[in-house]
Amino acid sequence: MRLGDKGEGLAEKFLKKKGYKIIERNFKTRIGEIDIIADDSGTLVFIEVKTRESIAYGKPFEAVNYFKKRKIANVALMYLKKLNEVPPCRFDVVSIYYDNGRPECELIKDAFEV
Repeated sequence: MRLGDKGEGLAEKFLKKKGYKIIERNFKTRIGEIDIIADDSGTLVFIEVKTRESIAYGKPFEAVNYFKKRKIANVALMYLKKLNEVPPCRFDVVSIYYDNGRPECELIKDAFEV
């Protein structure tokens, strides 16, 4: 299993424990993908999951750069066009790294704005 797929599975369980309701995983369009789309108490949340085997080169969420944020925002707009109404939305990041073989998950709510 790819590290990214493993991380997304861990992130889904982690988010469910925090009360998120998962709507969709791996929403794909011609321009990109959003890892997880969920509902958090009436807010539609677009979630990027970043997984690393260590933090030797920084925490995983630091890999969500300007270009990645822009791509996620554009894919989110395509998702919103499918809906009849636009609910409150935000962008979160789940950062997962392995510490001595044990996964550590960190949720960054409102990780960025569009």
